Amino acid sequence: MTDPAATKHGPGRILIAVYGVFALAATARAGVQIATKFSDAPIAYVLSAVAAIIYCAATFALAKATNVSRKVATTAIAIELIGVLAIGAFSYAAPDDFPDATVWSHFGQGYGFVPVVLPVLGLLWLRRTR
Repeated sequence: MTDPAATKHGPGRILIAVYGVFALAATARAGVQIATKFSDAPIAYVLSAVAAIIYCAATFALAKATNVSRKVATTAIAIELIGVLAIGAFSYAAPDDFPDATVWSHFGQGYGFVPVVLPVLGLLWLRRTR
């Protein structure tokens, strides 16, 4: 039997806190970038906003801890992993398209590579607590 509340206990609290910090950081960064210099790097800034939305969804879904929110968290975190891997690779392959960094560019290098590790930990935690 699945205990959906298990996602918000023990190490899950740390995971939720880290997701919350990233949700706030990505939202603030994207908001400032879009409001002040959108024309400089629109692709990068829109991707920062997408990352912010995904971090917010994952944070709230992990904290809510219901059967439905587990599915939302799993989907959001899987999209996050795909996004950070794709944007990370693309930012190296086409650096001219990323004149300014995003949360996920260079696999989250500007954030100590936490953006590439966090979804792996999130998915492992969801799997462990199912």
